[in-house]
Amino acid sequence: MGYLPIEQHGIIGDMHTVALVGADGTIDWWCYPHFDSPSVFAAILDDAQGGRFCIAPPHGPVTGKQLYFPDTNVLITRFLTPDGVGELTDFMPIGPGRSGDGTHRLIRRLAVVRGSMLFRVQCRPAFDYARAGHEVEIRPDGACFHAPGLSLGLSTTLPLRRDGGGVAGEVVLKEGEAVSFLLAEVEPGRACVAGLTAEEAEREFRDTVAYWRRWIGRCRYRGRWREMVNRSALALKLLTYEPTGAIVAAPTCGLPEGIGGERNWDYRYTWIRDASFTLYGLMRVGFTEEAHRFMDWLRARIGELTPEGALQTMYSIEGRHELKEESLNHLEGYRGSRPVRIGNGAYNQLQLDIYGELMDAVYLFNKYGTPIGYDLWVNLRRLLNWVVDHWQQPDEGLWEVRGGRQHFVYSKLMCWVALDRGLRLAEKRSLPADRDRWIRARDAIYEEVMSKGWNESRQAFMQAYGSTSLDASNLIMPLVFFLSPTDPRMLSTLNASLRELVSDSLVYRYNVEASPDGLPGTEGTFSMCTFWLVEALTRARRVEEARLIFEKMLSHANHLGLYAEQIGHSGEALGNFPQAFTHLALISAAFNLDRALGVTA
Repeated sequence: MGYLPIEQHGIIGDMHTVALVGADGTIDWWCYPHFDSPSVFAAILDDAQGGRFCIAPPHGPVTGKQLYFPDTNVLITRFLTPDGVGELTDFMPIGPGRSGDGTHRLIRRLAVVRGSMLFRVQCRPAFDYARAGHEVEIRPDGACFHAPGLSLGLSTTLPLRRDGGGVAGEVVLKEGEAVSFLLAEVEPGRACVAGLTAEEAEREFRDTVAYWRRWIGRCRYRGRWREMVNRSALALKLLTYEPTGAIVAAPTCGLPEGIGGERNWDYRYTWIRDASFTLYGLMRVGFTEEAHRFMDWLRARIGELTPEGALQTMYSIEGRHELKEESLNHLEGYRGSRPVRIGNGAYNQLQLDIYGELMDAVYLFNKYGTPIGYDLWVNLRRLLNWVVDHWQQPDEGLWEVRGGRQHFVYSKLMCWVALDRGLRLAEKRSLPADRDRWIRARDAIYEEVMSKGWNESRQAFMQAYGSTSLDASNLIMPLVFFLSPTDPRMLSTLNASLRELVSDSLVYRYNVEASPDGLPGTEGTFSMCTFWLVEALTRARRVEEARLIFEKMLSHANHLGLYAEQIGHSGEALGNFPQAFTHLALISAAFNLDRALGVTA
């Protein structure tokens, strides 16, 4: 069938897992039962053998369009043809009607709203990233797929026939007619999944719509870009793992930062780095419950420090420490982008910046959420003493380079943030702390960044000590109150970044050619960094300039308001999709820009 562009997808989910649904009616990515479980459908990573679940007209000119049912994560794919108009409604049940046995179900409702149309249905799973074989069982009420350790049942009234490693069928529907499909795990001892009547499908739909509308109704943002902020919030909720409160960086793995290249990573984990951005974004728009749940996950990780008092860069959604990286060499990769990786070797890198983001998150939570307890403070104090002892080391940095450790300016900056927030917390709460030691280290970091991180001839802060290359991460400086947004050095760095890292308002992380990162190939502009630029300009009182860049950036969202990690030269989406960091940065930029423009969000 060929690879559908990344940006031509929407997502559905139930806060345990997510499915990507293409504008052509194909589910080409779904891991079961959790975000980081092996895939069942992965045609987006291998068109021939990855597995898919497709419902679409088989012939003739077809125009596919997608929208979300208003204020929900229920996705509607419309098929416009000369013969009529069809609608495919995809969702995972949430709410009172959700399965009581804990299984996660995927429902697809196909209807014709005008004319009469022929549809072809094809469901061909490929279990365990297409590594495991399975048996197909045709039944009067659908089909079952039995693989080692997992069986899935497809329930429908549509007659199905065996089609290779899957099933297929055709149906002609007239205006007002509909057929439903339910895909769910088969319990041990049961022959297949229970059927789904039209009435049950309608009830599941209404319950799920009601759940999402109640949830988004809690959003307090009332500014200019309410629709985009709401969509970002809804996407972030889908990326939340309900049992622990963790938020995955993205629900996919292996989608390339450059077509044909090897910058293809697994983002189905939770980064400590995302902590402050997550808490800030959620609390700013009123989602305090989600912020509390994420803080619970963070608190558990802070209680699992290494014997030396250090943290890992990332953890699994359930808190697992080891995320062994391996390549799935049997998969072609999206449009030939090899290797497809699962796991992430960066989990055991040294990334000093995570301590600043963590402490900023705790500080924000203590200020806007719930005051922290003594036991948590004891672990934080131990962590801060570790920062005092190790901040002078080189590390792999924010971007997780694989070309060797350096003294990255951003890493030093965030070590300063860690100690600064620790001191503020101790002062505000009168908590016991090694104040003098922390103050000396904090001030030493500041002086070193100003002397070694600043390039006098370039009149800008560099990516690393001794480097002559810029890095978009330095746009964060005024956002974390390291520098005034109107400090001459910050303004000069901002202008240099606009000249060297920005292409028609879109921001590159850094110049890959000038700053080798240990990997071949190129990448697109980094969407999160563009929103950082908007915030830096906003705080520098260049509000109209910031607004134009923000509006342009909104035009790079896909048709549903979703962003991948990066944007390619032709405006195509690159990298894992959708990316939580980008949507968090959008919320923050929208809030602060709207406030600067004189409207209370």
